[in-house]
Amino acid sequence: MLEILGGGIFGSLIGGVFRLAPEVLKFFDKKNEREHELKMFDRQCELEQVRGQMKLAEIGAARDAAVDVGVMDAFNAAINQQAEMAKAAGGWSAALSASVRPVVTYWVILLWSFVHLWYAFQAWAGGAVAREVFSTMMTPDFMALVSGTINYWFLDRTLKQRGL
Repeated sequence: MLEILGGGIFGSLIGGVFRLAPEVLKFFDKKNEREHELKMFDRQCELEQVRGQMKLAEIGAARDAAVDVGVMDAFNAAINQQAEMAKAAGGWSAALSASVRPVVTYWVILLWSFVHLWYAFQAWAGGAVAREVFSTMMTPDFMALVSGTINYWFLDRTLKQRGL
């Protein structure tokens, strides 16, 4: 009797396990599929975030370029207007107007240079090391003034030659 009961029950159990196994595997597969979809959605969100940041950077760069073009146009218009006014005034007025920028430039550069050399000499005479005096003398303000002045004169001529 045990053989019949054991064989039937055992067979039923094995059959039930084999019928439940695909359902259990489907459950775990769907769980893994949902996790995969969630990860893919997170990646898509990150990608859209990066795309948005790139678009904002692109818009900012385009705006900066437009501002730069506007500044250059205003710069050129001011130079042209000054030249036209000097021509319209004629004679000595034009010569005086043309001499203002160079005279002011020479005056500022000479004044700043004199002040820097005077302080450098005083520091050196007081016993400071020449290298330290020079590096102290070359402040960002002084370098900006000199480079701005040089850029103004040479850039102005370059822009005029190119018709800008």
